[in-house]
Amino acid sequence: MAKGDKKVFVCAECGAGFPKWSGRCGDCGAWNSITETLAPSANRNPRFAGYAGDAANNRVLRLSEVAPGQEKSRPTGISELDRVLGGGLVAGSVVLIGGDPGIGKSTLLIQTLTRLAQTLPALYVSGEESPAQISLRARRLELPQDDLGLLAETCVERIIEVARIERPQVMVVDSIQTLFTEQLQSAPGSVSQVRESAAQLVRFAKQTGTVLFLVGHVTKEGALAGPRVLEHMVDTVLYFEGESGSQFRLIRTIKNRFGAVNELGVFAMTDRGLREVSNPSAIFLSRHAEEVPGSVVLVTREGSRPLLVEVQSLVDESPLANPRRVTLGLEQNRLNMLLAVMHRHAGIATFGLDVYVNVVGGVRVSETAADLPVLLAVLSSIRDRPLPPRLAVFGEVGLAGEIRPVPNGPDRLREAAKHGFERAVVPRANVPKGGQEGLEIVSVDRLNDVLEVCRDGG
Repeated sequence: MAKGDKKVFVCAECGAGFPKWSGRCGDCGAWNSITETLAPSANRNPRFAGYAGDAANNRVLRLSEVAPGQEKSRPTGISELDRVLGGGLVAGSVVLIGGDPGIGKSTLLIQTLTRLAQTLPALYVSGEESPAQISLRARRLELPQDDLGLLAETCVERIIEVARIERPQVMVVDSIQTLFTEQLQSAPGSVSQVRESAAQLVRFAKQTGTVLFLVGHVTKEGALAGPRVLEHMVDTVLYFEGESGSQFRLIRTIKNRFGAVNELGVFAMTDRGLREVSNPSAIFLSRHAEEVPGSVVLVTREGSRPLLVEVQSLVDESPLANPRRVTLGLEQNRLNMLLAVMHRHAGIATFGLDVYVNVVGGVRVSETAADLPVLLAVLSSIRDRPLPPRLAVFGEVGLAGEIRPVPNGPDRLREAAKHGFERAVVPRANVPKGGQEGLEIVSVDRLNDVLEVCRDGG
């Protein structure tokens, strides 16, 4: 241990520091998240100790004195990536990308950088792969290789030194967990190393106007590994999602200072890398040879994009004392609540029945607009009667049995009409005044109105 260093204990969840170890973090309440690390002396390497700007210009400004920024987004050439970034790349922005191993993070970034390198300086910094491995991937994907700069380095100070010489406008660091700073003696990947390495890179990006992409590892629960403060330091947080057996990959925006959150980008993994899916509704809709019970189409919304997905339900007799309630792509507690509402206000019980609900294509739906489609799918499966063909549904179900409206109803109806749907069951408050051309809209107020739709399907 160097002179002046001392031991400190840091929470891996929130980054809070403590003078001694304890089983629970006093700031965020997480258990067994506090680890031992070393704190450097205050006078070590003051060049990277902090960034305060020009002291002569440090004065309090009135908001009216500050001119609004005129930063314009620069398109990456990949429209689905531009969508989740809020329109494109903004100078000085820092983007954190997380996802399971092998899901396509490095593939997408190398595809993006090879395109951008043809018109502006770009640098790919790898702490996990050698330049030969990156070159092999680029050749396999048939990407242009003449203009992109490669650097295999894990020391943050050396990376910043090279970047100041090369002056890239876009830089990728893959990954932040492999980097270390000479200011600390702890191992790469520790809470203190990840936090300090990211802080130095963020300061460099803000000072020079470089667009910075950071690749982050995820835990077994799917959250970004490292201190939670890492997500607060960056401008945009993107998560890669996708089933292991599916070729489709989803990128979801969790945080974005330059655009809307919860935006969704859809890609397909091919032998030539990730390809954009311009019409994702088409891939999430199954084409049944004939109408089947327990299937209904939900019009959901991801960010600014309406999306059509198929919700399927299977209700069967259960041999167990406690029947199963299984959901894939939906929240299980919400299914339990909907079944209770159906029993109380419609008189249809599911005691002794297993209920399975699935969203086709591996899409995760978290909004309440899925309530009404789930109930319709369950009712259709219980009665073994298919719903009317070319039917689209959305709406929230309340505990009193009322059908409540959801945001952006007209956009959802336009998306359904665009894909050839002829009928829509929606909350009464979501019915547009002028209707929707080519679409018969059935408005519902109560759960009893929904039962009539199921009877019509019989």
